[in-house]
Amino acid sequence: MSWVTKTLSSTLGKKLLMALTGLFLILFLVVHLIGNLQLLLPDNGESFNLYAESMATNPLIKVVSIGNFAFIILHVIYSILLTRHNKKSRPIGYAETAASTNSAWSSRNMGILGTLILIFLLVHLKGFYYEIKFGEVPMVDYAGIMYKNVFAIVAAAYSNVFYVVFYVISMGFLGFHLSHGFASAFQTLGLNHVKYSPLIQKVGIGFSILIPALFALIPIVMYIQSV
Repeated sequence: MSWVTKTLSSTLGKKLLMALTGLFLILFLVVHLIGNLQLLLPDNGESFNLYAESMATNPLIKVVSIGNFAFIILHVIYSILLTRHNKKSRPIGYAETAASTNSAWSSRNMGILGTLILIFLLVHLKGFYYEIKFGEVPMVDYAGIMYKNVFAIVAAAYSNVFYVVFYVISMGFLGFHLSHGFASAFQTLGLNHVKYSPLIQKVGIGFSILIPALFALIPIVMYIQSV
């Protein structure tokens, strides 16, 4: 067994992979949010449709998308492995008497939060990625060129109050997940320092509030516009 295999199969290696994939997914959230905010521009979806077309046809973006799916799968797998390892190694008495005082609620329930977010991702991918890739998508003409009217698919979904509520609640789960995961990733990678850790924690809290809130704002605004 090579040192790479030994490292990746160790608890430390699993934590490192969790941290690296987590930081990549955090970066993806920022990029994804910037693109999605174009849904709110007052141009009947033109900017978002052009953006969606460029994302679907750019070879580099396609490679990054495949990598993103791979990182999500790795993140889920290693989170399960680490959760099982922690449960086996933690004394029951300690877990019952000291966990609530020694750690935040989000850190003790990362597995539950991650599972809820995974359910959201599956629903989200089925409703958007799958439908846009394989479903019947209306076309729209911009300067004589036909584009998929992805905006119409999104607008139809966000006109459903139940989906909007589901989306907003899921962003709440994401916020709690990020509130622990952001600072934890830096700590695992050894990037914490007595001088910088408080700043990292504050940035993490701000990030875990701002990003999910902006994501949640999009379906709320679009639903209000549809009624």
